[in-house]
Amino acid sequence: MIKTDELMVIKRTGEKVPFDKHKIVVAIEKAMHSSAGVYEEGQADRIANEIEEFAQTIKEPMTIHGIEEQVYYKLIKYGNPATAKSYESYRSVQEFKRQINTIDKDIVGILNRSNIDVIDENSNKDADIVSTQRDLIAGEVSKDIARRILMPTDILLAHDSGAIHFHDMDYIIQPMFNCCLVNLEDMLTNGTVINGKKIDSPKSFQVACTVTTQIIAQVASGQYGGQSINGVDRILAPYVRKSYNKYLAAVIEEQKEVYGIEPDMEKAEEIAWKRTRKEVKDGIQTMQYQINTLMTTNGQAPFVTLFMHFMPGYEYEREAALIDEEILKQRLEGIKNEADVYVTPAFPKLIYVLDEHNVHPDSKYYYLTELAAKCTAKRMYPDYISAKKMRELYEGNVFAPMGCRSFLSPWKDENGNYKFDGRFNMGVVSLNLPQIGILANGNEEKFWAILEKRLELAKKALLFRYELLKNVTSDVSPIHWQHGAIARLPKGAPIADYLVGGYATISLGYIGLYEATKLVTGESHTKSRDFAYKVIKTLRDHVDAWKKETNIGFALYGTPAESLTNRFCQIDRARFGEIKDITDKGYYTNSYHVDVRENISVFDKFDFESEFQKLSTGGMISYAEIPNMTNNVEAVLSLVTYIYDHILYGEFNTKSDYCHICGFDGEIKVNADNEWECPNCHNKDRNKLTVIRRTCGYLGENFWNEGRTKEISSRVLHI
Repeated sequence: MIKTDELMVIKRTGEKVPFDKHKIVVAIEKAMHSSAGVYEEGQADRIANEIEEFAQTIKEPMTIHGIEEQVYYKLIKYGNPATAKSYESYRSVQEFKRQINTIDKDIVGILNRSNIDVIDENSNKDADIVSTQRDLIAGEVSKDIARRILMPTDILLAHDSGAIHFHDMDYIIQPMFNCCLVNLEDMLTNGTVINGKKIDSPKSFQVACTVTTQIIAQVASGQYGGQSINGVDRILAPYVRKSYNKYLAAVIEEQKEVYGIEPDMEKAEEIAWKRTRKEVKDGIQTMQYQINTLMTTNGQAPFVTLFMHFMPGYEYEREAALIDEEILKQRLEGIKNEADVYVTPAFPKLIYVLDEHNVHPDSKYYYLTELAAKCTAKRMYPDYISAKKMRELYEGNVFAPMGCRSFLSPWKDENGNYKFDGRFNMGVVSLNLPQIGILANGNEEKFWAILEKRLELAKKALLFRYELLKNVTSDVSPIHWQHGAIARLPKGAPIADYLVGGYATISLGYIGLYEATKLVTGESHTKSRDFAYKVIKTLRDHVDAWKKETNIGFALYGTPAESLTNRFCQIDRARFGEIKDITDKGYYTNSYHVDVRENISVFDKFDFESEFQKLSTGGMISYAEIPNMTNNVEAVLSLVTYIYDHILYGEFNTKSDYCHICGFDGEIKVNADNEWECPNCHNKDRNKLTVIRRTCGYLGENFWNEGRTKEISSRVLHI
């Protein structure tokens, strides 16, 4: 009989190596401990011993493939098909990684528009445009490289099985982060550099607006998530004053030199202010049109949010109020489309901050809130943040989300001052909560056990995101790291210090709290609130513990899930079949949100979801579905006031559509075939319909995947 130490194995390369039973045990136990496997005590050792005994009976060395085949069938034989499937999946992933080219079909599908999953993944990317196609193709190539070369196998397997979602995988081969608060104030005050050209501090409001849009475009091209201007009114207000002073000096000179009279200061100030208002109008128009017409390197308009919040007593208070008024007026008007009709633009996203100086009818700036409500009724933006509620959760601070909903944690510099501008998020990994509920099969104890395993996997995936960035230098994106958007580092300087200590966040996302609760308790989470709250509290406790353990800014994030609502549901439907009220819908519910079909008043919805916002401070937003209320702005104002007193962050969804065939201006609806159809002329050509809907936090205007379309169609009114 051949001795164990004389047994040999033929590797895939043809090389012969000694047989190592321990490697078989390790491989089996990895499969058992994966997201889909089941651990059975002693089973790995038993199978490895049997394969060793078999190897001793044959005269030729075993191949790796032969060993893997035996492992698979023995797992089936001994009643562990879940681990067998996990083991087989692991082998498939490893085999995939060894392939040289896996994406030809995907790329051709983008070109001939048959790859619907990729084409409709982002509702603000038009895949008919060659620049967008180029970005989508580059994304598929990048994703392929990431999957085969960079991604750890267990993380990739968990992503493919729908246990987790590793967001924006197509960007990880480049040293890019997710989203940020642009330090615009520093860039305008101290100048910046764009494409190697120095831009000095602007001398007028119009120039400041032009430079701002150039900065926005450059920043968008160097990251893959949204960006926000934290207090756009406050930051740009000094440049309104500069323009006013310029006009005032010019009018005084005209009175002296042209008309030969002693300056009439009252008249001069009146004329200067009138000219300043005109420049503010032109400057805001420049920003709105440039943001909507610019195309960044990722094939879309910049995902940018303008955060409107100034405080009474601010030196430039009057100018800041004028900026807000003009932003709201122009958004209310809209932007003309090809048919010369004013429609709702998707960008920039507007957030209006509710505070004591604008929320009450007798407040000084209540007229701005009235204008905001009128704008919301017509154009869906602005969204609203309660300064009162935000101060309660963020140590007395009020600041913008990064993009649509990702919030920073309070952080102080070496002088003890809070700092928010110039900070960012490294990336997101999301949990599929409904899948855990399906696997638990109604057993709550099993649900918590699986959740614990998934959380450890998500932590590993998030730390992998950190690892991808920690050796990056400032040269990768000069606008971010060298010229002020994030920092002003010298060339070649490492960015590692900005990734730790809580300066940057890294987010654990989640989706489908409604479905997970329904699977475990049999009821909606509005009825089984205690279980639902415990789930999110568990997630929050874990990220807080990770933050202390690693000194990295882990945060809990209610995932917007534009395409993920469909992706997770598709995976689980294929694996577990049609489950009533879960996979049969074609979508899962965003984060902690109430089921879109549930009949609940806007007030009850905001009250219920506000408790989850308090836990999900790394990212959240709540919405209410409302009918056309352009003729009932008073009702919108009532809802806005309710937000101020009850919930940190709220938004309203209405309808703002247009048919290019018949000129219908109203609500385009989804028909029985899940297609968008004009109710007037029955036009179904997506190229001849303008449909604007709230996709997650941003508005979307280029249609959605199958699951998201079903979700939009299922939404019920909350008022």
